[in-house]
Amino acid sequence: MKFIFFLSLPLYALDQWTKQLVLRFISPDESRIVVPGFFNLVNVTNTGAAFGSFRDNNTLFIVISSVALLVVLVLLLRRRLPDVWRDVSLALLLAGILGNLTDRIFYGHVIDFLLFDLGKHAPRIFHPWPAFNIADSCISIAVVLFIIHSFWPGKRAAPNR
Repeated sequence: MKFIFFLSLPLYALDQWTKQLVLRFISPDESRIVVPGFFNLVNVTNTGAAFGSFRDNNTLFIVISSVALLVVLVLLLRRRLPDVWRDVSLALLLAGILGNLTDRIFYGHVIDFLLFDLGKHAPRIFHPWPAFNIADSCISIAVVLFIIHSFWPGKRAAPNR
C-alpha cells in the first residue's frame, strides 16, 4: 500500500502544482511555445470528458469521478496477492482521478495545458491533439497498463514488498 501512495501522491501533487503554474502564468487567450510547431503550453478549461466531449456536465463528472475513486479505493484496500502491474495501474488511476476531481470541485472544470501538434500532414485528430494535463496522462497510462496486463499470459504475482 505504501508503494501505491508513494507513486500516486507525488503525481497528484505534480498535477496540481503544474495547474497552479498555468493559472498563474498563462492567460486563457495565450499560448506559450515550447517547441515551435509541435508543443505549446496553454490554459484551457474543460467542463466535459476526454477531448472536450460532453461539455457542461461538470456535476455528472464529479459523480462519475467520485464513484470511480471509491472503486479504486475498494480495490486498493482488498486483501490480495501483490501484483506490480495492477498496483502501478491503480496508483496512476488514483492520482489521475484525484487530480481532475480536485479541479472539478474547486474550479468547476478541469484545467488542461499540454498541447501537442503532430503537423498539418498528420491525420486531423493529431493537428492539434486536444489539450490535456498530467492527471489525464496518469489515467491514460493506467488504462494501457490494465489492457496489457489483462492479456499477459500466466499472470504472476510479484514478490512480497
